[in-house]
Amino acid sequence: MKAFNSKSNTTSTKKLSQFTGLGITAITLGLVGCGGSNSDANTAAKTEVEATTSETNNASSAEGNIELLNVSYDVARDFYKDYNPKFIEHYKAEHPEANITIKQSHGGSSKQALSVANGLQADVATMNQGSDIELLEEKGLVANDWEQQFPDHAVPFTSTIVFLVRKDNPKAITGWEDLTKDGLEIVMANPKVTGNGRYAFLGAYGYGLHKFNNDETKTNELVKGILDNVKVYENGGRAATTTFAQRNIGDVLITFENESNLAKNKFAQGQVDIVYPDYSIKSESPVAIVNTVTEKKGTTDAAKAYLDYLWSEPAQQLAADLYLRPSVQAVLEKNADKLPPVETFRPADVFGTWGEIMPKYFADGGVFDELTKK
Repeated sequence: MKAFNSKSNTTSTKKLSQFTGLGITAITLGLVGCGGSNSDANTAAKTEVEATTSETNNASSAEGNIELLNVSYDVARDFYKDYNPKFIEHYKAEHPEANITIKQSHGGSSKQALSVANGLQADVATMNQGSDIELLEEKGLVANDWEQQFPDHAVPFTSTIVFLVRKDNPKAITGWEDLTKDGLEIVMANPKVTGNGRYAFLGAYGYGLHKFNNDETKTNELVKGILDNVKVYENGGRAATTTFAQRNIGDVLITFENESNLAKNKFAQGQVDIVYPDYSIKSESPVAIVNTVTEKKGTTDAAKAYLDYLWSEPAQQLAADLYLRPSVQAVLEKNADKLPPVETFRPADVFGTWGEIMPKYFADGGVFDELTKK
C-alpha cells in the first residue's frame, strides 16, 4: 500500500487550531496535534484541553462555581470555542450566582471516546459518530436512553462528505468515480481510527452500492480504485486538512463539508475549491451526558443545559455560519445559500447499526483492510 501515515506537524496544527479568547480566559493544559499525534489518546495528560470561563479567577471547589469538560472530536473545536461563550452568557442570565467554566478536549473522535471510557472525566461527550457514544453506553457511563434525552436523536447538526481540490480543479474532479483516475493523489483521515475517515470510506462505498444497484463486487472495485490513490492516511480530520492545505500534499482531500469550507475561507484562502459529489453520506454528530461523572460532581443539570442550548437559534445559526447543517429545519432553510441541497444517505439506512458497521468494515481483516491489500 503506497499510503503513509504522516506524523503530526505541531507548528501547522497550532496555526490551524488557535484559540481566540473573545474577551475570556483561555488556558491550555496540554497539547496534541488534533488527533494527528501518535501519542496514546487514553492518557488524559496528553489530551488538549482549552478552557472558557465566565470569570478570570474561578476555583472549581468554591460554592457556586461549576466546571464542565466537553470531550469532543478534533474539527469541532472551531464550533465549540465560539459556542462556549454564548452558552456561558445564556447560563449566567438564568443563574446569576454561578461562575461556570467550560473546558474542551479535542482529538480523533474514537480516541476521545476511549479516553473517556478509560477515565477522562468528561461531563459531556460530543462526538462525530454514534458508535463512540454507544461505547460509553456499553461501559455504563452514558444512559441507555441518551438518544431520547435530546431532539433529533441527540444530533444537533450534521455534515456531509465532499472533496477539497486545488484552485480551479486542475484534475477535473466532479464525483466519486473521478477519484480513481491514474496518478491522482488523495489525502484522507484513517478509517481505522477516525470518524472522519469512516464517513469518507462509507460515503464512497454507499455511492457504489447506489450506482451499481447493491452489487458489492462492482462497488468493491470502485472503492479499491479510490483507495489505491490515497497517498496519506492521517490520524485525524484536522491533521488531514493540515497535510493538504498547509503542507500542499495531494490533489484531493476527502473530508467533511464544514472542514472544507473552513479550509477554503481561512486556512487556504484562494488556493482550493470545493466539489460536491451528487450523492454522499450524512454524518451525524451525537451528544450525550456522561452521567457517572456528572452525578459524582453534581453537574448533571448544568451539563444538560449545556447540551440543550445546542438546539437554540443562536447555536444553530453558529453551526450554519461554520458550515455545519443545523438540525432545526427553519435555520437550515434560512442558510440554503451556503449549505446547498445534497442528496445524502444515513449510514444506518444502508449499512445497519454502528455495531454492525464497525466489525464488518473497519475491524482487522474487514472490508477496508481487504480493499487496501496489494
